Amino acid sequence: MTTAADAHPYHALTPDAVLDALAAVGLWGDGRLMALSSYENRVYLAHLEDGDAVVLKFYRPARWSDAQIEEEHRFAQALVAAEVPVVAPRVLHGRTLHHHAGFAYSVSPRRGGRRPELDDPEVLEWIGRFLARLHQVGAQAPFAQRPALDASTFGQEPLDWLLAHDTLPPAARRDWEAAARAAVDAAGQALADSGAATLRLHGDCHPGNILWTPTGQPGAGPHFVDLDDARTGPAVQDLWMLLSGDRGQQQRQLGALLDGYETLRDFDRRELALIEPLRTLRLLHYSAWLARRWGDPTFPIHFPWFGSDAYWQEQARLLWDQVAAMRADPLVA
Repeated sequence: MTTAADAHPYHALTPDAVLDALAAVGLWGDGRLMALSSYENRVYLAHLEDGDAVVLKFYRPARWSDAQIEEEHRFAQALVAAEVPVVAPRVLHGRTLHHHAGFAYSVSPRRGGRRPELDDPEVLEWIGRFLARLHQVGAQAPFAQRPALDASTFGQEPLDWLLAHDTLPPAARRDWEAAARAAVDAAGQALADSGAATLRLHGDCHPGNILWTPTGQPGAGPHFVDLDDARTGPAVQDLWMLLSGDRGQQQRQLGALLDGYETLRDFDRRELALIEPLRTLRLLHYSAWLARRWGDPTFPIHFPWFGSDAYWQEQARLLWDQVAAMRADPLVA
């Protein structure tokens, strides 16, 4: 586990510090702040004296460099310019990334929404079109600063980190390590054999990261409020996390997504063989993410089940299941 010394001192991010950061970019809050749900960063809704409201996002230090954050912001601005519904950071004093009291932060317009109804094929088709438009822009130029989503960054590196930091209890370590090594090897081989093209992605496209504005309201349909996990990878990465249920349900959902997607952009069906490898890498990355953030007080509160013998034994079982799934026939649509 990480220690308190390794964690970022978010305790220094007091309400006064947030309001001072707002004032530093020429915006004046009326004193009302609301902390919004976010584990990785700290995000606040701030009401302004002029009656408007903005969202301040304070980035977790040492996760991304300034250059990587600014590259994400440029991607968001390119999407907005292409009329893709993404909420980009505001340009204030000629820039989108700001610094105050040791914190890097951005300011964005407020934009609400709810989780999409993913059991509705029409909603899935709309999201498919939305993702195709995002990928059209993502394919126009590569990231120069942000990393790729591959077996090294999402599999081998998390595995090595967990073992090096004695995160696993002795009773579970051997079984988990054997499963994890087999899983990383299989996922890495699948990605290497796929020959899939890569492009700039949202990178973390699960249902909680898509907000939906109901039909009949301004800006109806899906949108993203940020691209914090944007990386380079295969297009299917932004599709598979929207699938749930048994194989038949997932294939119907995938069919609806691709019906929308392929009205605007071709999709290489060979990438469907990467769904289980990418799911496998996410399992490994997620465990390492929780362990790395354990010194942040919010993590033990919200993830009390993490780190036990039972947790790691269950992860070993899931990883062996994934090894089997990667050998099975992929989903079709």
